[in-house]
Amino acid sequence: MLKQFYPKEYVDSTYQIPFKEFYKKGIRGVIFDIDNTLVPHGLPADKRALELFLELRAIGLDTCLLSNNKEPRVASFARQVDSKYIYKSGKPSVKNYLKAMEMMHTDKQTTLFVGDQLFTDVYGANRAGIYGILVKPIHPKEEIQIVMKRKLEAVVLHFYKKEMQKGQGQHD
Repeated sequence: MLKQFYPKEYVDSTYQIPFKEFYKKGIRGVIFDIDNTLVPHGLPADKRALELFLELRAIGLDTCLLSNNKEPRVASFARQVDSKYIYKSGKPSVKNYLKAMEMMHTDKQTTLFVGDQLFTDVYGANRAGIYGILVKPIHPKEEIQIVMKRKLEAVVLHFYKKEMQKGQGQHD
């Protein structure tokens, strides 16, 4: 039952994902959450985010921001990093994951998703059949509803990590 919330990978930061390697494996588009995935909640794009999007374009990857936030927040960030975007996306609904792929001219096999929440970001990516990477939130200060979700996420991550350790033991 919990596996529907498991990411394909769990890493410390968006900024350590080997996007060039994913490109070599056929990935052509990356869907990103914004808040606490690329920058702390509510902040504009910083130097690191701007450089990442320049690098992604240089590699040959298209991008789309997929956020449950309102248009002013998402459009402003998208302009800064020069990315396609969808606001008020209704994650974990599959509809806008599919729309993002359509906008980037990619499909489930050629798209990567990166986000910081299990129950919206990763669950939606899994439901859409997209390879999802969970990143640790950039900043611990979050809205109360997210704080509550984080407590539940901790339980799911506990079982996810145990299963990953079991899986690694089988390969030895």
